[in-house]
Amino acid sequence: MGIGRGRRVRATPTLSETAVPYTIKPDQGFDTDVESLEYLKSHVDTGDRWTLNFGPQHPATHTTLRLVLELDGERVARCTPHIGYLHSGFEKLGEHLDYNQYVTIVSRMNYLSPIANDICWHHAVETLFGVELTPRCKVVRTIMAELARIQDHLLCCGAAALDLGGFTGFLYAFNQRERVYDICDYISGQRYHPDWTRVGGAMKDLPDDEVFRKMVGKFVNEELPQAIKDLENLLMRNRIFMDRVVEVGEIGKEEAIAWGLSGPIARASGVVRDLRKDEPYLCYADNWDDQGAEPVEFKVVVHEDGDCYARFQVRVEEMKQAAHIVRQLLSDDIWKRIKGTPMDAYADSKFVKPQKEDVYGSIEGLIQHFEIIMSNRGWDAPVAEAYGANETANGELGYFVVADGGPRPWRVRTRPPSFINYATMARLTEGHMLSDIVAILGSLNVVAAELDR
Repeated sequence: MGIGRGRRVRATPTLSETAVPYTIKPDQGFDTDVESLEYLKSHVDTGDRWTLNFGPQHPATHTTLRLVLELDGERVARCTPHIGYLHSGFEKLGEHLDYNQYVTIVSRMNYLSPIANDICWHHAVETLFGVELTPRCKVVRTIMAELARIQDHLLCCGAAALDLGGFTGFLYAFNQRERVYDICDYISGQRYHPDWTRVGGAMKDLPDDEVFRKMVGKFVNEELPQAIKDLENLLMRNRIFMDRVVEVGEIGKEEAIAWGLSGPIARASGVVRDLRKDEPYLCYADNWDDQGAEPVEFKVVVHEDGDCYARFQVRVEEMKQAAHIVRQLLSDDIWKRIKGTPMDAYADSKFVKPQKEDVYGSIEGLIQHFEIIMSNRGWDAPVAEAYGANETANGELGYFVVADGGPRPWRVRTRPPSFINYATMARLTEGHMLSDIVAILGSLNVVAAELDR
């Protein structure tokens, strides 16, 4: 699904149109794309460069990352990104917590859409264990994954306006995130960090199917469309907004692939890749219910320009596609088939907790329940390794799990999209004006907890 831009508004002049993008010493290397390279090499530095620390507490960073900028006037001559100062040891904690406990850690890696991290982590664990989810679990997980995508994009698109002075646009988007929090609260009892998934299922079944469907349906059918419409009317052809984002922070298709970018940032540069299509899982896969069900229908949103405006447009369109996916999964036909069916996989498996009726009604179920949750027992894990990845709001989120047969992973490694995308910050900003830093950083939607190493 390509996005047309329509009439372009003249943006900030490109480097080739400026007389002196910035000074450079004759003996110094140069790694910025400019056409006046020979002139810059011969232009002697007069010593008026200065260093500016952008962050870690700058409000436009939205987080604890830091950019060390070398400035010539207001032009960025050099940018050195630092990953921040959280030092939470997220990956190391995976060696000390079991396969269910660790979900409380992964949900804090991206606190903009934490339930997507829960789903991805247990997707990797279930790949390791070879556990097949029930159709009911797949439907609910897919709905929550798409709501998480909307939740994340609402903040990113709203903050894109806020960072550039458009406070009203931020309110249009941010207010609707509360509805997603309400839904997370309903299914898990927690708003911000649901910690909802478990190996083979969820912490608990839905309290009431119809209440859940009503809450989600009202959000995707009534509240979200109006918020997106308001955001588009305010920003899509706003002269001030477009002057700040069009032709700013551009990166081409081949470069995006070379940098390993994924998600909206890659697709805004013309890279047609989406794990929901290329490596389908949950209800994105064919025959997800083992009864011939078709995968959910949606379009992969792609742009060609690769600038901040393109990334904004891709995210807005992806929210519409996510809502379209959710509407399909709310159909009466699907819920008639999954109503009353179990949320958790069981079927004599030693990898997942039994149903509550089995725990309370049979000695076998009670034994299995305690075998899993007791600290001195735990899983009979295979001696193997597995990688599982989901298409989250910022791109490919993956977990590489190495198991040694014990109740806890031997090693856990994360492939966080923000860590990969943030690596391009210097490439995107050098040569731009200082004020462009805010627009570029916001378009990458970096989450500091994913930068933690």
